[in-house]
Amino acid sequence: MNNTFAGKCMIAAPLLALMMPVLAMAQNTAVSPYRVTGETGTVHIYPTPELSRQIKAQKGTQALGVLTYQGGPIMTGESLYAIFWVPAKLQTGAATSLSAKYETVAKQFLGDYPYHGIANNSTQYYSTPPTKYFTATGGLTGFYIDKDAYPASGCTDSVTPGNCITDAQLQTEITKVMTLKKWTPGLNKIFLVFTSTGEGSCFDSTSSSCAYTSYCAYHGYFGSTSAPTIYANQPYADPNYCYYTGVQTDPSGDIPSDANVNVASHEITEANTDPELDAWWDTSNGEEIGDLCAWTFGTNSWDSSLANQMWNGRFYELQLEYDNHVGGCVQVGP
Repeated sequence: MNNTFAGKCMIAAPLLALMMPVLAMAQNTAVSPYRVTGETGTVHIYPTPELSRQIKAQKGTQALGVLTYQGGPIMTGESLYAIFWVPAKLQTGAATSLSAKYETVAKQFLGDYPYHGIANNSTQYYSTPPTKYFTATGGLTGFYIDKDAYPASGCTDSVTPGNCITDAQLQTEITKVMTLKKWTPGLNKIFLVFTSTGEGSCFDSTSSSCAYTSYCAYHGYFGSTSAPTIYANQPYADPNYCYYTGVQTDPSGDIPSDANVNVASHEITEANTDPELDAWWDTSNGEEIGDLCAWTFGTNSWDSSLANQMWNGRFYELQLEYDNHVGGCVQVGP
């Protein structure tokens, strides 16, 4: 069963009910429905299509919003690192897998992301002092395929019973691979961890915010603010939960792959403009650059109307991002 904005209401409703009082009083990110705080700190989630719809409906007739600067750093370029964590088996003993094109399309996308429409839009955002703007430079700097077993399930994701990793376990994985590959942290680096089919996640052991029922991915950082490890948790982009059927398309011919790069685009763009969760967001509800335009895709002008981006001869269907200059969602920057 594929996910639509009309579906999965029963899954998201209990979580949304807990959020209702929060939304009514949300004037800062401390109470934003997009932020989750737990055992390892705070992250910013990309809600599932259905939960995103409910959050926006609860916000009601308020204006789309505007991103305002909160004083923290932005990224001024980006080196992208991919970790594909796909052991032979899940914790329950079931086999793991990725769809046929998943790794290939992800790596192509990470290499193509800088210098193009979505990244160019972020060049209007800055940090001070001194004034520094994001620059759309960088790309895929390194990747690693980790076949090491997942740790014992540290949480309970209802969609993937028995198979669940926490943010603490994810940070341990990132640190291990960084040490192995001699990768170093830094403000202009992002480490994205892609996990397999059947492997869920929750932010911490309380299992109150989990993949597929709450989020499709999230970004955050750990370590020092001067040399942070900026990262994104990228659970397998299951089309049942993280693909907007009837709106999204699949230019690669492989729906999970196209769902995955859309989610990755959202996380990278938000990390660019709010890497330490204190730079650019909308104070009315705590939305970042991607949240204001979540699950909207604009005009498909490429690949026989299957794609809204064409980068280096390759086609992508990626959500729009917020442009402060025009006060709306765009697919190409200023």
